[in-house]
Amino acid sequence: MITITPLELTIGLIVLAVIVAVGVVYMRKRRADSLKARFGGEYERTVKDAGSSHRAETILHEREKRVESFDIRPLSPESRRRYIEEWRKVQTRFVDSPADAVTRADVLLGQVMEDRGYPVADFEQRSADLSVDHGDVVQNYRAGHTIAERHARGEADTEDLRQAMIHYRALFDDLVHEPVDSSPVIEHRDGRVIDKRKKRETHRG
Repeated sequence: MITITPLELTIGLIVLAVIVAVGVVYMRKRRADSLKARFGGEYERTVKDAGSSHRAETILHEREKRVESFDIRPLSPESRRRYIEEWRKVQTRFVDSPADAVTRADVLLGQVMEDRGYPVADFEQRSADLSVDHGDVVQNYRAGHTIAERHARGEADTEDLRQAMIHYRALFDDLVHEPVDSSPVIEHRDGRVIDKRKKRETHRG
């Protein structure tokens, strides 16, 4: 019969606690790294707004779960060509009426998002939804919207509006230039969100 002394039991419990603690730290780091890779600059922005990385990661995970329920899809070739032509008209409009062009660009982005499968929502919710699959450029969308709001208050000039158009263009390009086959852009597999664009890019590389 094996007899375990109190000292051995204590040491065993300490070792077990250390192993569990290391495992928890590893899993948290792995989760944080995954969210950083997916959300880009949006991760740091959310940490700053939430006040801690733990709360921020909870918020971002909830965003992922929300977007999992969406039917995110690529544009058809016809829709893509139509939106690109509409954007060209908006840019041309900027020469004569910068403010109107920025307003139209914002509306056009909303149409593209809806066509892609994002639900109609207020700006903050829409930005949050976009950040799941477009974390690298959603900051451009926010920056452009902020300039448009400043202009509405009489606080932005033509150069500011030009910057807004540049910001909007970054998101427009990311939304419009997607795969055109019939397969979904976002795939849900075993409770995970798989961004098939990134897989295609890795394969091409």
